[in-house]
Amino acid sequence: MQTILGAGGSIGVELAKALPAFTDRIRLVSRTPQKVNAGDELFAADLTDAAAVDKAVSGSEVVYLTVGFPYRTKIWEQRWPVTMHNVINACKRHNARLVFFDNIYMYDRDHLQQMTEETPIRPTSKKGTVRRQIADMLMSEVKEGNLTALIARSADFSGGKSSLLHQLVTDNLLKGKKANWLTDAGKIHSFTFVPDAAKGTAILGNTPDAFNQVWHLPTDSSRLTGKQWIELVADALNASPRYSILSPFMLGLLGIFIPVLKEVKEMAYQYDRDYFFDSSKFNRRFSYTPATPQEAVEHLLAELQR
Repeated sequence: MQTILGAGGSIGVELAKALPAFTDRIRLVSRTPQKVNAGDELFAADLTDAAAVDKAVSGSEVVYLTVGFPYRTKIWEQRWPVTMHNVINACKRHNARLVFFDNIYMYDRDHLQQMTEETPIRPTSKKGTVRRQIADMLMSEVKEGNLTALIARSADFSGGKSSLLHQLVTDNLLKGKKANWLTDAGKIHSFTFVPDAAKGTAILGNTPDAFNQVWHLPTDSSRLTGKQWIELVADALNASPRYSILSPFMLGLLGIFIPVLKEVKEMAYQYDRDYFFDSSKFNRRFSYTPATPQEAVEHLLAELQR
């Protein structure tokens, strides 16, 4: 049995699509789980409930933690440590291997121009501090020999209606509006294609010698700037590549009326400098070729037309 905790989000759904290549026993766990594959087993659970998590993990060989809590610092501070504690304890109790789907928020902002699995850890945001806390919880159990686990990290997403690229660029251009970008459109910004992230997660979860370490999920190595991403999307839509820059000041001002922008403000530093995500470790190990930016944009537009 392979179990996805947080199966309702974009990564959870794509991961469920990828796992049949490795197993026909898949359990989807969320508050209101829905089948992705005909044979999926559904289990409704609140991941902050220790007893529910224990039952959800029971009988699992591999557990994937892909839950995405609402993008609010207070919710992250309340729910993430409790959830990680519950999942670690359940995996230890049932001797399950754990795959944690993570982001790069804990990385030192001065080292984003070439992020690898060895990039220094120095969070400078509240959300980054939470991510470091839960990653440390997991890896300390690994180092003590109590848990077999790995961390699979992704850059910002491309592909999927919830991706930042869609929310900033595609959605606005489709409506005939200017695209938005954060801070500086002249800086490089990597995006991980959601299906690649999910396939990479499935591969890692089914590769025994991949555990007890950190992996960057497969991401194209093109060094596109924000402006080039906007031009790529605009070209695919036959639209004008017009855009507006949302400065940290503007994010704070607009955040009074649009709460999610207030939450984005502390992460705006990721856009005022080059942000390049290096997944060469994964690509070499598994001979994997990630989707190109063009392919990612074409996939997103095709998905929007469904």
